[in-house]
Order: sequence, then C-alpha cells, then structure tokens
Amino acid sequence: MKQLDRKIFSAIGYVSLILLAVLCIFPFILVVSSSLTEETKIVTDGYQFIPTAFSTEAYSILFKYPQEMINAYLVTIGVTATGTLLGLFLTSMTAYALSRKDFKWRNKFSFFFFFTTLFSGGLVPWYLLIVNYLDMKDTPMALIVPMVLNVFYIIVMKSFMSSIPEAIVESAKIDGAGDFRIYVRLILPLSKPALATIGLFLALAYWNDWYNALLFISNENLMPLQYYLYKMLGNMDGMRKAMMGAGAVVTTAIPTESLKMAMTVVATGPILLAYPFVQRYFVQGLTIGAVKG
Repeated sequence: MKQLDRKIFSAIGYVSLILLAVLCIFPFILVVSSSLTEETKIVTDGYQFIPTAFSTEAYSILFKYPQEMINAYLVTIGVTATGTLLGLFLTSMTAYALSRKDFKWRNKFSFFFFFTTLFSGGLVPWYLLIVNYLDMKDTPMALIVPMVLNVFYIIVMKSFMSSIPEAIVESAKIDGAGDFRIYVRLILPLSKPALATIGLFLALAYWNDWYNALLFISNENLMPLQYYLYKMLGNMDGMRKAMMGAGAVVTTAIPTESLKMAMTVVATGPILLAYPFVQRYFVQGLTIGAVKG
C-alpha cells in the first residue's frame, strides 16, 4: 500500500511539474512569436502563439545599425563579467570576515552594513559622489561600482559560511595557513552553491541595468545593451507621436509592439544561457539558512 501511495504521489508531482514548466515556457513562446508577427496583425488580432502573418521587420529595424548593437553587447558582456567576478570576490571576502567568530568587530560591522539597508543618502549625494568625487562619469566603472556590493548578498553569504565547520579553519591554522590562504583554498571551494546563486543574481542585475547608464553615461560607445534598446524604443515612440502630431497616417511604418517583443528576445536570450551552468548549485544555494543545523 505504501508503494502504491508513493507511485501516486510521484505521478502527481511529475504532472504538476510538467504543467508548471509548460506555463513558464508559454510566455517565451508568445514573445518570440509576437516579435515575428506583422504589426497590423498584433493591433487587430492581439498576440498569438503562432504567427499568422510572418514578418522580420522588427528585427530589421533593431539591427539596422549592427555595429552599434554589437558594441552595446560587448559593453554589457564586459560590465557583467567584470562586475560579477568583482562582486563575488568582495561579497565573499566580506562575508568570510563577518562569519569569523574571532573577529571582535564583526557585530559592529554587521550593524553598519545592515544600517545602510534602512536609510539612504538619496539620489543627489550619490550622483555627486560618483561624478564629482570618484570622477567616474563616462567610464565603465560608473556601470560597475554602484552595484558591486549588495548587503543582502553579504548576509546570505555570511549565513552559508557560518555553516562551514570551524574545525576546518582551525586545522588549517595549525598547519600554518594564513587567513587569506584559508579563504581562497578552503572557504571558496566549499561555498560553491552560495557563489553560484549570488553570481547568477549579480549577473542578472548587471545585464538588466540601464539606470546607471542613464545617469552617468553620455558617450555612445559606452552604452550597455539595455540602455541602447531603451533609447531606441524612446526614439521610435517619439517619431511616431511626431508623425501623428503632423497629421500623418501611421500604420505599419513603425512596428512598435513587435519591436518591443524583438527587444525582449535580444535582451533576455543570452543571459538565459548562463542558467544551465549554475543550475545544479542553484536549488542548494536558495535554501541557505532554511534549515538550522
């Protein structure tokens, strides 16, 4: 009887997971299909899973200037890779220091970090700090530094490192290893689930960021992908409104809706490829601190 109950439970679980996976895939199919549909069909018939009027006009407009698109991709890839690696290094090193019980200032520093999540200096002081004092305007560092540390990620990493047996650190100290050597050779390899999870979150944040570029970047050669697409869509909407204001008839000249979907495909497609590489660590990393041990 127990074996039958187990089979029924497994069957229900598999069916539920399959249905959930299908529901998660449907939006992506709808986005891709809509990006390949003529604008008039979207306006008259709405979004459809199978394009009835196939068109690549949105992608033609999107890649009208391929060099600019490629440059935006390269900027985004460089910022994402650099910011993620630097963020992981600083986050893990800070978390390791705060997780050490022999660090007598760890409670004071923990309060200092936590305090910044409750109060903020505001946009104007932050802008003046980046532009006037750090002199990062129109530099790649303006896209990296503001997001390199996140207090929530430090707390999560600290919780994970606190679960590592202290005997490992003590035995390494007996063998003559220093703190940095212990951190690099022992703590980091044991923290792969947390590093993979936080690394994915950092990569997503850097990849999707456009606000810092809006504030600090005016050089077109340093525009990341999201800000480049944001400006392109804004220019298209402005052109459409200007044409309508002048009394021109606007129909399919500017495929606004299909262009939005094409932008979504271009912007989200590459970052989805990063998930399979961290999938095996992702579930374990998300359950950090869920069980008290």
